Amino acid sequence: MTATKISLETSRDWLIRLITSETFIYVVKRILQALFTLLLASALSFFIIKLSPGDYVDTLRQNPKISPERIEEIRRQFGLDKSWPEQYFLWLWRIFTKGDFGTSFVYQRSVASLLWERVPATLLLAIASLIVTWAIAIPLGIIAAVKQNRPTDRILQVISYAGQGFPSFITALFLLIFAQFTSPLFPVGSMTSIDHADLSWFGKIIDVVWHMILPTVALSITSFAGLQRITRGELLDVLRQDYIQTARAKGLPENRVIYVHALRNAINPLITLLGFELASLLGGAFIAEQFFNWPGLGRLTLQAVIAKDQYLVMASLVMSALLLNIGNLFADLMLKVADPRIKLDA
Repeated sequence: MTATKISLETSRDWLIRLITSETFIYVVKRILQALFTLLLASALSFFIIKLSPGDYVDTLRQNPKISPERIEEIRRQFGLDKSWPEQYFLWLWRIFTKGDFGTSFVYQRSVASLLWERVPATLLLAIASLIVTWAIAIPLGIIAAVKQNRPTDRILQVISYAGQGFPSFITALFLLIFAQFTSPLFPVGSMTSIDHADLSWFGKIIDVVWHMILPTVALSITSFAGLQRITRGELLDVLRQDYIQTARAKGLPENRVIYVHALRNAINPLITLLGFELASLLGGAFIAEQFFNWPGLGRLTLQAVIAKDQYLVMASLVMSALLLNIGNLFADLMLKVADPRIKLDA
């Protein structure tokens, strides 16, 4: 009994420390802020859709095979015969009570099922691009800072400026032309080959990775260029600090000075940018997915906007906002892990 009582008291104390900890309170505040942001995003997207001329049913009227009676039946089926506020609040009520985001007008399927099919593909592309961007930009930024004003630094600066000067859609267009000249080396279209189902598990992974190459490059180039410049600037600022000069005067190896002392302090602003980087990648995914026929959330949203599939548009934009909030929260928590001296403040 005594051991059980001690165990319960220990668990209770741990739970109290967790609930009252700075990180837990910060996460709860950010979740509440995210819920409010998602509500605003859904309302804004709904009323923008409604303010645009026409709706999904108007496109059906152009089909002579569909009778006016059938059109009115479709309007009642999707609730389009109700007023704008009624449509919006009924949609919210279904989400809170049933977890139902509505039915897609075009696909005649649950919106939630469509999103769960597309979100993994978008996240896969965004995370792959993020890894590639950081794996290349950080080392090149360090090299540029260490070799400041030397030919290597100047070449890297030219590459950085050129990368930032090309919009994502121009980069994607050039990559499509490149794929055409090198066909069938780099596949374009979808994320798998025709014989994907017949491949082994390892072959399936290689197949998806091979299809990811060009979309990932298209997403990474602009982000890589900006991150390289920021890394160079932050590291140069740290290398000018007195404690770096002191470390060098003590005879520490240059690699230790750069990678242990300087980079550790220069990395904090880069972690802060991680959330914004993920946001820009998710935004750029709309273009990459459309150009390379990648079955992700961005392409689905664009098609829904063109078709005025309002419930699918609203749910897609809410999902995008949710992913952005998660990315920013993850970046803030990573910053706290990297530097425990930082106080989290929502």
